[in-house]
Amino acid sequence: MKIAIPVANGTLSMHFGHCEKFVLVDVDPEAKAITATTELEAPPHEPGLLPRWLAEQSADLIIAGGMGQRAQSLFEGQGIVVVVGAPSEEPEILVQAYLSGSLQTGMNACDH
Repeated sequence: MKIAIPVANGTLSMHFGHCEKFVLVDVDPEAKAITATTELEAPPHEPGLLPRWLAEQSADLIIAGGMGQRAQSLFEGQGIVVVVGAPSEEPEILVQAYLSGSLQTGMNACDH
């Protein structure tokens, strides 16, 4: 399983479409363990580009602070699960919390 996290300044970027890079975290969900981590520069912000690009990177799930409804629908169309309302933490902390079932999510930080 591969989890994508939009990052700015080393922590979760609260505005998904304007992050600096993505951290892609390979995990073994049964062992609840991180097996690899890769950082990629985010492509230029264009409507509809990120769902296709992250699908090409084999992402299965995205942990985000905020994401618009249209973007969420486009990700679902690519077979990528979206979790919104995550706190601004380091990617590995978010992934470990997700794997352990303790990820605390709140309001979607995006209003469009």
